[in-house]
Amino acid sequence: MKLTDAQLADFETEGYLFLPEVFSPAEAGLLRAEADRVYRLDREEVWRESSGVARTAFAAQTYNEAFRRLGRHPRLVEPVMQLLGGPVYLHQYKVNAKAAFDGEVWQWHQDYGTWARDDDMPEPRAMNIAVFLDEVTAANGPLLFIPRSHKQGVLAAGHDLETTSYPLWALDRATITRLAEAGGVAAPTGPAGSVLMFHCNLVHASPPNISPFGRTIVYLSLCHVDNHIRRFKRPAWIAQRDFDPIACLADDCLAELTAGSAE
Repeated sequence: MKLTDAQLADFETEGYLFLPEVFSPAEAGLLRAEADRVYRLDREEVWRESSGVARTAFAAQTYNEAFRRLGRHPRLVEPVMQLLGGPVYLHQYKVNAKAAFDGEVWQWHQDYGTWARDDDMPEPRAMNIAVFLDEVTAANGPLLFIPRSHKQGVLAAGHDLETTSYPLWALDRATITRLAEAGGVAAPTGPAGSVLMFHCNLVHASPPNISPFGRTIVYLSLCHVDNHIRRFKRPAWIAQRDFDPIACLADDCLAELTAGSAE
């Protein structure tokens, strides 16, 4: 899948791009069922909220076939290669849940802030591309972006070890207020199968989900192979060690699994 010149320009200006219904309902439905399967596993890669419901499953591509194939899907990898100007490797893979009623906050942050501080990634030549496995609405904890904030570089942050089960380099209220007054706040929403891609310096967050409707989003964090991390203090299932370029599978790589699930 290739981005148009207009889409490339929008990404450069705003720092993110929303692409509705890139994956079919059948493909999204298969992945959603596999997410539930992953969340039931008793593994160190599956982190949970204080209530016990799943928050995120790291490195799902290493223990689930559907997510392995998604991690090499050309509809995800090729647009990122286009934006980053060359081959990419998988830095991080997450299947993030926002469980109905119990999905907790992700504080305001920049992903590259964490990758630079914790993993010694040299430059912000990396980005996220995400797949909605449920419809994401204004009610069920959508991602919040501050458009154009990626142009601010790496911002000062504090290491929050207490707010949620997952430690994060979070931005303070004064910084968020200043950025939001300049750029506003956007919350892309849409049906399952939609894709969202955003710059690694774009400031973002997500609110708690107090609705009765859960939502799950898969995130691939992809980095140019020349820009791989130099520090290895985090587990390999959080910050990957394999810097080989991703070799894409066929565009219909989920079809066999989708057909099998329908039998």
